[in-house]
Amino acid sequence: MTSSVGVSPGPVTRAPAVQRDWRLSRLDTATTPGRLRLLLVGLVLLSLAWGVLAALTAEQHASAASDVVAVSEPLSLDAEQIYQSLSDADATAASAFLVGGLEPAADLQRYNADIAQAAVRIEAASALLGSSAARTQLPGQPSKQATATGDDLATLSAGLPVYADEVGTARADNRIGYPLGAAYLREASNMLRDTLLPAASDIYTKENGQLTSASAQATGLPLLVVTLVFGLGAGFLLYRSWRWLTRRTHRRVNYGLLVAAVAGAISLVWLAGAFAFGRAELLHAQQQGSAPAEAFARADVAVLQAHADESLTLIDNTGDDSYQKDFVAQQKLLGPGPGTLLAAVQASAGSASVTADAQAWYRAHAALRALDDGGSHTAAVQSALNGQAATAFNRLSADLSDGINAHQAAFASDARGGRDAFTGLAVGMIVASLIMVAGCAWGLNRRLAEYR
Repeated sequence: MTSSVGVSPGPVTRAPAVQRDWRLSRLDTATTPGRLRLLLVGLVLLSLAWGVLAALTAEQHASAASDVVAVSEPLSLDAEQIYQSLSDADATAASAFLVGGLEPAADLQRYNADIAQAAVRIEAASALLGSSAARTQLPGQPSKQATATGDDLATLSAGLPVYADEVGTARADNRIGYPLGAAYLREASNMLRDTLLPAASDIYTKENGQLTSASAQATGLPLLVVTLVFGLGAGFLLYRSWRWLTRRTHRRVNYGLLVAAVAGAISLVWLAGAFAFGRAELLHAQQQGSAPAEAFARADVAVLQAHADESLTLIDNTGDDSYQKDFVAQQKLLGPGPGTLLAAVQASAGSASVTADAQAWYRAHAALRALDDGGSHTAAVQSALNGQAATAFNRLSADLSDGINAHQAAFASDARGGRDAFTGLAVGMIVASLIMVAGCAWGLNRRLAEYR
């Protein structure tokens, strides 16, 4: 018989085939552990997808709302005030020229303030435009709109000193009684109307369009609707997963999935609520702020140009009625009547007093022209300087200025409220999704531990 020597067995080593089978069994959907692991992966990916989509939606609306407040609205406001300041400077210079000799101190101060205000606003708009281009464009590749706006600003920067010099020469000649002063003033006024005001108008039109576009992006619904539908779908899948887990494990409450569900519900409600509030504020800012302010501003510019025409007609006093014709054109543009500037003011702000004041000024202007055409030039000048025409114009101008200021303030307040509604929203969506991931991992790993 042969004797056998006992050999102690070595460490048990799993064969490669057994190792592969063991790994595959972990994801085998025919077994409960495999299904749990698959469910865990699915819920984690779903939570992360919700966080990415919600954060992207929040960031897009927040960025557009910030652009409304920080870039588009200030640029639009700068352009509007450049236009107004230049128009008021032209009207004030013409009115002061009527006095003859040394201009009234109040008129001189107002004219200088208009020129200074226009210069400051041109500089501010240039800085804002550069900042906006740096944020949104590749280096060395400015947009066509930014280039066009930059060209208009360059026109204003170069032309404003020339206009001021022309007016200065006209004032100097007028002080010493040289008739050439009127020619310089007409040349300055024509330059302002032919070059500076069109450039300011172009900037305002472009930037107001950008403001409308940014506001529309901030209040747009398509991406938000997709995100909310996805969030509701993710919540339904989480609920179905909970139900399945309850049937399999016979445990009614899974605290990990409960945490994930609460975090998802909070983030969904927060996103919907922030958007609803922010959208309401931004729409109110547009409807009760920027739209009425634009209507008032356009009417104010037309009134200022007509007022300058009124003064220039008296200054010219040669029988040439070209400035009076322009006054009539501005009056038709103003209205009242369908499609006029005053009709837009009435429709957007419901202000009837502006229309009444405009009609009172038209009557005063008609009386002034009757005096001048009848040979009472001095009486007509007095009416324009401090008489009935001046009083009616000042009342109309004050109403328009008050309307502009009130609606601009309303826009600024509501737009900031709309922007602030999105503050921290994107970060909150990411944090909520990570909490959902942690909750799903905790809840399902506890059940998986029972099968080990």
